[in-house]
Amino acid sequence: MTKLFISDLHLDENRPDIAELFLRFLRENTKDAEALYILGDFFETWIGDDNLTDFNVMIMEALKTATNQGLPIFISHGNRDFLLGKKFLNATGCKLLPEEYVVGCYGTPILLMHGDTLCTQDRAYLKFRKKVRNYFVQQLFLWKSLAKRKKIADDYRTKSQKKMSTLPDHIMDVTADEVFNKMQKHGVQHLIHGHTHRQAIHEFILNNKPATRTVLGAWHEFGNALVCENSGKRSFIEIK
Repeated sequence: MTKLFISDLHLDENRPDIAELFLRFLRENTKDAEALYILGDFFETWIGDDNLTDFNVMIMEALKTATNQGLPIFISHGNRDFLLGKKFLNATGCKLLPEEYVVGCYGTPILLMHGDTLCTQDRAYLKFRKKVRNYFVQQLFLWKSLAKRKKIADDYRTKSQKKMSTLPDHIMDVTADEVFNKMQKHGVQHLIHGHTHRQAIHEFILNNKPATRTVLGAWHEFGNALVCENSGKRSFIEIK
């Protein structure tokens, strides 16, 4: 048996190739999986559960098929799709994870996060994040028409991409102190997150013991997943 972890697919109708990779991944790579964890930014944007485009419905139906066949799927909010709500969960059978969640992985407790809150040097983003995660701000946004919401999301995405092109790399990466703080808070030696798109397994010492921070890669030209086996082995696979 295995547990699978993916993140940052940024599914979008303008990238049908990535959507097809994910659909194939569900069909071919989850047969022996005990659970699938999607750690945020599953969609490029999610402007509300009522945005039932043909593309979104196709993805939702694929998730529902998988959960109906007995695959537990857990999903986290990312910085792109934090408006995934109850209607989406009910329609897909997915279960929403809290922002910080410790999962038992065959005897090893592992902290799961999207990862954006680990980037503490990007203060402008964290300030914006606090604002848009406010319940009343979200309700005001959701009261707008779909057309207005789409325009707002598109405008923000354009500004975000422009900003990211000018920021130094270290600003958009995690800070070691915050990684240590989160891991010590939850009493774990292992952390899995996405967000930064910098796929890697980092090994270090925490509390005088070996520790790891595994970063899930984004699905740009091909897909990737972290496979945790019941033997304790953890490794990446590519989906092409």
